[in-house]
Amino acid sequence: MKKRLRRTKIVATMGPATSTPETVEAMIREGVDVVRLNFSHGDIEDHKLRAQLVRDAAEKLNWSVGILADLQGPKIRIDRFVDGKVILKPGDTFILDAALDENAGTRERVGIAYKDLPKDVYKGDDLMLDDGRIVLEVTDVVNDTEIHTVVLVGGELSNNKGINKRGGGISAEALSDKDKEDIKTAAEIDVDFLAVSFPRNAADLVYARELLKDAGSRAAIVAKVERAEAVEQPTLDAIIEASDVIMVARGDLGVEIGDANLPLMQKKLIKRARKMNRAVITATQMMETMTENTIPTRAEVFDVANAVMDGTDAVMLSGETATGKHPDKVVKAMASICEEAEQATSTQKSRHRVGDYFRRIDEGIAMSAMYAANHMGVKGIGALTESGSTALWMSRISSGIPIYAMTTHKSTCRRVCIYRGVYPVWIHEKLTSPREANRLVVEHLLEEDIVHDGDLVIITKGDLVGAGTDGGTNQMKIIRVGDHFNG
Repeated sequence: MKKRLRRTKIVATMGPATSTPETVEAMIREGVDVVRLNFSHGDIEDHKLRAQLVRDAAEKLNWSVGILADLQGPKIRIDRFVDGKVILKPGDTFILDAALDENAGTRERVGIAYKDLPKDVYKGDDLMLDDGRIVLEVTDVVNDTEIHTVVLVGGELSNNKGINKRGGGISAEALSDKDKEDIKTAAEIDVDFLAVSFPRNAADLVYARELLKDAGSRAAIVAKVERAEAVEQPTLDAIIEASDVIMVARGDLGVEIGDANLPLMQKKLIKRARKMNRAVITATQMMETMTENTIPTRAEVFDVANAVMDGTDAVMLSGETATGKHPDKVVKAMASICEEAEQATSTQKSRHRVGDYFRRIDEGIAMSAMYAANHMGVKGIGALTESGSTALWMSRISSGIPIYAMTTHKSTCRRVCIYRGVYPVWIHEKLTSPREANRLVVEHLLEEDIVHDGDLVIITKGDLVGAGTDGGTNQMKIIRVGDHFNG
C-alpha cells in the first residue's frame, strides 16, 4: 500500500460498526492511522478481537497502524430509572441520592454511581448531566448522601448519564479498580497508547505509567484533558510533562469550563503541547452528523480544518466509526478536509523554539535538520531512529516536508503514527555501514516518488544505526540525489 502524504493523522474508534475484516481494511485504506479501543464499552474479548482485526489488516496492507486503549475512568454518573427515563422541567426539585438502590430512580430522585459526590458539592454549585443538556443547581446537601437541587435547564433524562460540576472540583481518583484491570488487558493486547481519563494531576499519569510498566508494557501515555482543574497552571504543564500525548477531550471539558471557552482553550492546549514536544489529539463530535449521514455539515468541515490549522497532530472519530453507518466514508471525508487545510501557509511555517537552548545532541540535530530543510528546498527527510524521538522533535516544526521515521522496531513504527507529518518505515534488513544507511533512505524516497535526480535529501542517524540504543542521533547529512556519496 503506497504511503499517503496527509500530514494530520486520523484516530478512529472501534465498535460494532467496525468489527469485520472488510470494514477495518476499508478504513485503513481511506486513511486511519491509529484505532481507539474504548474500554467504557464492550468486554475483554471484544477488544482482543478488534485489535487482532486491525493488526491483520495492517499487515495485509503493509501499513503501520497504532492501537490506543482508552480507559473508562471514574464513573461519575446517575444510576437507572424504574421506567428508563424521566422528564424534568425548569423549577422542578430533584434529588441525587447516593443511598438509593441503583435501579430505583423516579421523577423525584435517582441514585448515583459515585457515592462520594455529596462531599464534593455545595449550595449554589451547578451540576450538568448528559453533557450539559440538563442543568441542576444545588440547594442543599442532606445527611452526606442526598444532593437536593432545582432544575435550571430541563429535558429528558435517561439511565446512566454523566455528571459534571461546573468549574470542576470532583475529587474522584482517575484510575478506578476497573481501570487497573483494564491496564493489564491493554498490556496483554500490546497496545501502543494508553489514554487516562479525567487525570487530576501529573501523579495520576505517573501512577498509570507505573501500572502499565508492571504489566509489561511501554505504551505511550495519553492524558485526556477534560477537567477544569487540569487546564489551570501549573497543573497543565505538569500533566503535559508527565504524558507522551495529550487529548483535547472537548465533551467533558466543554461542560466543565463552558462551551464558549472551548475554542480558545483548544488553541492553548495544542500550542502548549507542541511547545513542550508532546503530540496532541483533538477529539469529540468532529464529524458527528456522519454517524447517520454520508456527508459532513459545513460546521464540521470548519471544525476539523481549524484543528488542523491550530497544529493538532491528530483528529479523532468516536461514534462516527464505532456505531456509524458509514465508517469508511467518514474517514475519507475527514482525510480530505485535513489535506485541504494543510495547504494553508500557517501550517507550513514555524518559529518553534527559535530562541531555545538545546540540552540534548539528538534534539539539536533534529532542530538543525528542520531549519536546514525549510531553508534549502529539501524534498524529504529520512530519520533513522530507535525510539522515534528525533522524528517527534522534527514534527514540532511546521513544514510541508515529509519526515520518514525509519526504524528496525515495529513498535516504533506504530508509535510515530500519531506524529504530524511523520511516516513510519520498517527496516527489515541489517544496515552494515553509514553509506548503506544513506542508500536505503534515498532509495525509499525515490520509490515513494518524493524525490528525483538533483533533489536534496536530509538524513539523520547515529553512530550505531539499528543497535537498539535510544538518544543516539548525532549526525545530519545533506545529499543530492544522483550524486555519489560516502558515509
